[in-house]
Amino acid sequence: MDDLMPPDPDLERLHTRTYEVRSFRVNANTVLLVGAVRDIKPAGLYVQGDPEPLVIHHMVVNLEVTYPSMEITSARVVFEDHPHTICPGITPHYEKLIGLSIARGFTHKVRELFGGPRGCTHVTALLQAMAPVANQSRFSMSMTVGRSTPVELRAPLTSEQRKLLFAGNVNTCHVWDEEGDHVQSLARGAESELPLWIQKRFAELGRDASDWRSSMSPGQQ
Repeated sequence: MDDLMPPDPDLERLHTRTYEVRSFRVNANTVLLVGAVRDIKPAGLYVQGDPEPLVIHHMVVNLEVTYPSMEITSARVVFEDHPHTICPGITPHYEKLIGLSIARGFTHKVRELFGGPRGCTHVTALLQAMAPVANQSRFSMSMTVGRSTPVELRAPLTSEQRKLLFAGNVNTCHVWDEEGDHVQSLARGAESELPLWIQKRFAELGRDASDWRSSMSPGQQ
């Protein structure tokens, strides 16, 4: 795939911060989230004549969460690179993540528990970047459910079940405005618009994008 960032302007680079978050299906009820943050200074900026970039921060967070509630059942923070010997001393504090739901309200709770002197600012920022991945993983996990359930056994959802499925998205952005057309349409039982990235990819493959719905569980349709 193409680089995420556009080409650098014709200027001296000062700093690069990178976040990467991946999620994995452990089993039908468990998702593993792994996130990393890394800060790099360009070669020669801090150490004159040094040909290699200088890593100044590198922290990794591992979270195991239950599906579909997305409650954190295990939390481990590792400091790979850090500026001070006492930096890793804060890692046990992040066990307070256990029992939290990495869903709506998580970002506020992270700031409350680990903001300022109560945590590491870089780990706190990473946790906030991991939360949306947890939500995306919930949809990905439901895809595995849809594919493992024969079409004839996929019972249609009731109106209340539909509302519960997208309740976590309501009022998170302008598309999911509770008074907006999108949410109101879904509440009435209408199918959601096929994602543009599905339409684009199916067109590239020369396939009918409407076939995609057959691989989904009823809650995704």
